[in-house]
Amino acid sequence: MKPRSPSTDGKGQFPQTDYFFHSGFGQWRGGWFDGEDKSGFRNFYNLGREFRIEAARERAKEMAVFALIVLTSAWPVLYMVVTVVKLLSKGRPLN
Repeated sequence: MKPRSPSTDGKGQFPQTDYFFHSGFGQWRGGWFDGEDKSGFRNFYNLGREFRIEAARERAKEMAVFALIVLTSAWPVLYMVVTVVKLLSKGRPLN
């Protein structure tokens, strides 16, 4: 059982707070870059680099699909423009 705080006086106040908590810094050595092992930063850097490469690859795929969609949707419009130009170049009246 944990010791009670002297400020509670036996009252059941809500919420009860544990003022005697100790997080335990026994294994903490001051940060990532202590000692000879710097592989944590290198792994993080490699992870970021790999993510950017994969994102660029996905972006290129999406751009290719978007270009295909744009060309497919522009084809009927271009065909219509060519047909109207041919019709008007024959000199026929519109009536």
